[in-house]
Amino acid sequence: MLDKRYTPRIQMSPPRPGQILLRRLLILVMMLVGILALFWFERDGLKDNLDGQLSFTDVLYFTAVTISTVGYGDIVPVSETARLLDAAVVTPLRLLMWFIFLGTAYELVLQRWLEQFRMKLLQKNLENHLVICGYGHSGQSAASEAVAKGTDHRQIIILDRDKIRLDLAVEAGFIGIYGDACQIESLKNCNIERARAILVCVGRDDSTALAVLTIRQISKQVRIICNVEQQENASLIYQAGANTTITPAVVGGFLMANSISSPRVADYVNDLISATGQVQLVERPATEREIGKLAGELHPNIVVRVYRGHDAIGFWEGERARIQKGDMLMEIRATRDAN
Repeated sequence: MLDKRYTPRIQMSPPRPGQILLRRLLILVMMLVGILALFWFERDGLKDNLDGQLSFTDVLYFTAVTISTVGYGDIVPVSETARLLDAAVVTPLRLLMWFIFLGTAYELVLQRWLEQFRMKLLQKNLENHLVICGYGHSGQSAASEAVAKGTDHRQIIILDRDKIRLDLAVEAGFIGIYGDACQIESLKNCNIERARAILVCVGRDDSTALAVLTIRQISKQVRIICNVEQQENASLIYQAGANTTITPAVVGGFLMANSISSPRVADYVNDLISATGQVQLVERPATEREIGKLAGELHPNIVVRVYRGHDAIGFWEGERARIQKGDMLMEIRATRDAN
C-alpha cells in the first residue's frame, strides 16, 4: 500500500536544455546591453583609478564586473547620478542575474534529480493501484467514480501528455505523471506490473490499440479496460489484449432507444452503475453457504446472473442457475444510504 504520508506529485516533461539556455542567455545579453548603454551615457561620472582615461572597453569591463560582482575598485562611480544608477538599477539586476543562474541550475540539474528520486519512491511504495491513461471527460469520470467506490486518491495515477489536464488531476488529489500511454518508459513509470487495473481513455481507437499492445509487452496479467470510440474497433482492441471494452456512444444509444417506451430505464441504469445511487450492480464470487442453491433463492441481494467459465446463466434458467463452486455472481444490492 502507498504510504499515507505521501503527497501526490506531478511528473513534468523533461526540460529542454537548449531552449532554456538560449532563453536565459538572451535575457542576460539584454541586461548587459542595457546597463552598458546607461553607463556609456553616464561615463563622465565614472573614474578610472589606473590611467584616468575611460574607453568603450573600460565601460564594457566595468559593466560586466559590476553586474556580476560588487566590483574591484579600479573603476568606480564618482558622480551622484552614476552612484544612484549603480544602487537603484545595477544592484537589483545583479540579484536577478544570480536568480537566473540558480534557476537554470535547478531546472537542468536539481529538478531532474528530485523528479527521479520521487519516481523511485513512487515505484517502491505503490502497488494494487489504478492507472488511468488520459484525463479527458471519460478519464475524469472514471477517476471520480473510482474514488466514490472507495479507491484512495493516492492509489490513482493519471498518465497524460497534456500539462493542463495533469494540473487538474493533481488539484483533484491524484498522482499525475507526464507521459504517453504508447511509450514503454511512461508506462513503467506508472509501475503497471503491480497495478490492479489500467483504464485506457486516450480518445482515439488507433492510439488505444497501440497503448494496449505496449501494456501487454510489459505485463501479461494486468487488467486492461478501454474506452472505444467506434464499435467496429472493439474486436481489434480485444485481440490486442484488452480485457474489457466500453463504447459510450453505443451504451448511450441503447439507453436513449429504451427511454422512448420506458422513460425510467435510463434513470435506473444510471442509479445502478453509479456509486452514489441507491442500488449497485456488484460482481463477486459465490460463497460456501450459497453453493447448491438456486440463484433466485439467494437473499437479501438479488442475483441476476451467474457466470460459470465462459457461460452467462440467467437467474430464471432453473437448474442451470444452481450455484456451483467457482461461480461468479452478478447481484443487485442496496447501498448503505438506501438502508
